Amino acid sequence: MEPTPELSPHHAYPDHWEADVVLRDGGTARIRPITTEDAERLVSFYEQVSDESKYYRFFAPYPRLSDRDVHRFTHHDYVDRVGLAVTIGGEFIGTVRFDRINDQGRPASAPADEAEVAFLVQDAHQGRGVASALLEHIAAVARERGIRRFAAEVLPANNKMIKVFRDAGYTQQRSFEDGSVHLTLDLEPTEKSLAVQRGREQRAEARSVQRLLAPGSVAVIGTGRTPGGVGRTVLRNLLAAGFTGRTYAVNRAFDEGLATLDGVPAHRSLGEIDERVDLAVIAVPAHRVPEAVADCGEHGVQGLVVLSAGYAERGSAGRELQRELVRQARSYGMRIIGPNAFGIINTAESVRLNASLAPESPARGRIGLFTQSGAIGIALLSGLHRRGAGLSSFISAGNRADVSGNDFLQYSFEDQDTDVALLYLESLGNPRKFTRLARRTAAVKPVVVVKGARHSGTNPPGHAVPVSRIPDATVSALMRQAGVIRVDTVTEMVDAGLLLAGQPLPAGPRVAILGNSESLGLLTYDACLAEGLRPRPPRDLTTAASPQDFRDALAEALADGTCDAVIVTAIPWVGENGEAETGDGEVLAAALRGAAAGGPAKPVAVVHVEIGGLAEALAAASSTAAPRTRPTSLAGRPAAAPGAPTGAAPATATAPTGPGTEAPPETAGAAGTTEPAGTTEPEAAGPPARPGRIPAYPAAERAVRAMAEAVKYAQWRRQAATPGKVPEFLDETTDEPGAAALIDTLLGPAPDPRGRPLTHDEARELLGRYGIPVRPTLPAPDPEAAVAAAARLGYPVALKTTAPHLRHRADLGGVRLDLTDEDALRRAYAEVTELLGKPAELLPVVQSMAPRGVDTVVRASIDAAAGAVLSFGLAGAPSELLGDTAHRLVPATDRDAAELIRSIKAAPVLFGWRGSAPVDTPALEELLLRLSRLVDDHPEVVSVALEPVVVAPQGLTVLGATVRLAPPPPRGDLGPRRLPNY
Repeated sequence: MEPTPELSPHHAYPDHWEADVVLRDGGTARIRPITTEDAERLVSFYEQVSDESKYYRFFAPYPRLSDRDVHRFTHHDYVDRVGLAVTIGGEFIGTVRFDRINDQGRPASAPADEAEVAFLVQDAHQGRGVASALLEHIAAVARERGIRRFAAEVLPANNKMIKVFRDAGYTQQRSFEDGSVHLTLDLEPTEKSLAVQRGREQRAEARSVQRLLAPGSVAVIGTGRTPGGVGRTVLRNLLAAGFTGRTYAVNRAFDEGLATLDGVPAHRSLGEIDERVDLAVIAVPAHRVPEAVADCGEHGVQGLVVLSAGYAERGSAGRELQRELVRQARSYGMRIIGPNAFGIINTAESVRLNASLAPESPARGRIGLFTQSGAIGIALLSGLHRRGAGLSSFISAGNRADVSGNDFLQYSFEDQDTDVALLYLESLGNPRKFTRLARRTAAVKPVVVVKGARHSGTNPPGHAVPVSRIPDATVSALMRQAGVIRVDTVTEMVDAGLLLAGQPLPAGPRVAILGNSESLGLLTYDACLAEGLRPRPPRDLTTAASPQDFRDALAEALADGTCDAVIVTAIPWVGENGEAETGDGEVLAAALRGAAAGGPAKPVAVVHVEIGGLAEALAAASSTAAPRTRPTSLAGRPAAAPGAPTGAAPATATAPTGPGTEAPPETAGAAGTTEPAGTTEPEAAGPPARPGRIPAYPAAERAVRAMAEAVKYAQWRRQAATPGKVPEFLDETTDEPGAAALIDTLLGPAPDPRGRPLTHDEARELLGRYGIPVRPTLPAPDPEAAVAAAARLGYPVALKTTAPHLRHRADLGGVRLDLTDEDALRRAYAEVTELLGKPAELLPVVQSMAPRGVDTVVRASIDAAAGAVLSFGLAGAPSELLGDTAHRLVPATDRDAAELIRSIKAAPVLFGWRGSAPVDTPALEELLLRLSRLVDDHPEVVSVALEPVVVAPQGLTVLGATVRLAPPPPRGDLGPRRLPNY
């Protein structure tokens, strides 16, 4: 909406305040500034508010707004007076406004930093979280305009509004004055307010996906009159799956006399249906979709699955059609899967929904699947079906214009029917949010991801997502830091998913191998070593081994306390007549299942070669998981625990149990809602349960790789149970306010958006504010200046060239070390200038020598997609040529820092490799943590490189530092809740 001419350019319409939000019940609404064009909407909105709500707002009977009221509530300067409205279908359902006031409570302008705030929500929409969403957004607007506190007067009987303020998580004061409650809120975000905001976001987004996957009624718009076609296929699949709700066929071309089609009611439009439809599957040509969406919106449809193609995949015109589709659907409060989607599936017995083009609904299982590609979705459904695995839910998002992988994670976290979440992603629209959600979900159930488009640098059609400049290996490392199981192929994703969904997590990397083929056992042994596992020597049962021999051997291995997992290898065994028997895999499967059920709970995987029926028989085993304490479900009921547990002993905070183990609750996340606190974090797990289905693999490498992923995930779960800490460094070495003032000075009042590099002295001063000393260097434009610099610093010294093409290139002769006197320095200066060029080109400097040690490099940078990243490696070839660099997200914990220096392949060099003295790794960890804190405290620091950092047996020395400042990039993950715009 554009501003009216009477608004001054200085107070132009702030379109960046516009946002689509998900409300508590899963519906969407739009928040935007109120303008002078909203007079009629405001009057209509006020007429629909009850007398009681009006009384609570104005403290007196106030049946209608006067012309003066309407003018005052629609004319704002967007600085001292601001009004926001929540709209659905273009009509107001709630409003909020603030007026800046002074210490006496009278209207004021900046620098006054307090404002009076007031809300009004239509009675029909109270309880949907409208006021809570408005408070988040109006508080962000106020902070942007320099307002630090809100004041509000609330009648004591207005309990709902008092609760909105009380539960927001802000620091507040309350007093009772003149018959009303006076509230003052400090608008500075707190840990609690952020937790409240994210808890509400999680519940709302999970609910929005649940409304799509569990509708009470479905209409297929575009159902063909004759068999075939997309719409008719979806209708057939809905009926074949046994959908428990009501189904309707809709096509405006139906004959007026047509009452039913394939046994379901047939209608020409949604308006002819007597009840509200929850979900609409749209299968009409793209040019007819807007008409269908409008029909859905006007008749209260809650969500859409758009199968129609012809959008962003067709180019710029299609991208604009896609954006308009999203805008139109959200204006009615609807969420969209698609366009160009393959469909959705929910196998829950109470739903049995197959609103997709998949001809056969998958069996009911414990795996949730999200994919951005219809073709990949088809392949995954087929692969899981062949392996005998079932699904809990399936979403093929197509162009992913609205519902995304982040939404699916929000849903999977609480879904009682999902033990493992599998995601095929081609882009991360909000990487910081994805990392946060993945870490939270992975704490209670495995998250397995395949990332497509890893090297092409392209995004799915129509996706306005930030382009990452970091290598794919870095993205993988950051995902693993968040507990995500990152695999390279969809086959590996299925392999890992089957193991994690049916088996307990291993307590460690020790693997027992047994089977009736020595060669297959050796292949498995080698594969375990290659994956970093600790295999025991394979036990050969010989080709004459019977199923009973397998059962006895497996039972013995499971009972062995020195083994954490078992891999069984099997080839067709030899019968009494000497011939190979290939047909009776069911007998062997029963034997293996019996052994697994009777022994300690440890993961078991089977590698088989041409044993007919074995994989199917193993997959047919149903889980014997015992009941356990559940996280609270979306409807407030106890939710089922995800996955199977592990270990023979009860789960503890330090030992991983199965994928369904729950973590301690984050009670702060539930503040300010009517839902129980258990909706934010699952509770502690109950006793361990038995293994379920035993996965079978046609190759040793695939089984071992899946087991290795389970081992690494279990280790992450153990560590996540006791997370590391972000040090405060509250001592005289850290001067956060001083660093902030220095940064403001260096950037200036009108900073260049491209930023600016700091000089050596500026960088030293800034880093010094965080206790990171950088050894000084002095310029040496000629030999005399070099000698003077050395005299000032003291011998021995180093002579270095700092020209960009020679920086840190000792191999080219641009660095001379251990110059002990003036003669040595003059000789070195002459040799360097003779070899490499004139001093003006080389930019030589002199620096005092540091204690000998290992040269390392420490970096921190802000990536548009991933956020702030801390990196570490050895200086020179290991990091630059071989890419041996480790990465962690900022802010780094003490555990992250310790893992960072130990996770590079060249880490042994730091710990006394080949008899060398170990270096001071605690000092290195502290340096990493101080740099992480600097970048986290000051987002204007967009890149830092400390190179080299010489780590000696005692202490370390930073010899070089480059720092770049820029206006801080936007942090969408810290602002008020909003849906992304594509």
